[in-house]
Amino acid sequence: MSGFDWPALMRAGMRGLGLAPDAFWRLTPAELALLLGQGSGTRPLGRARLEELERLYGGQERTKCDE
Repeated sequence: MSGFDWPALMRAGMRGLGLAPDAFWRLTPAELALLLGQGSGTRPLGRARLEELERLYGGQERTKCDE
């Protein structure tokens, strides 16, 4: 079992969003989820970006609660 409810996804994509079948099948699951309003479309903040922001804007001292 793939874990995807293909009939429901096809209805949402083709009926709900008005996608042509070829456009629907070219989408990745992540792209379809974004079009359906799931997720923010941005990646979660990673360690490297957090460290960059701390360098740019200064970080506060971490407390035991932050760990």
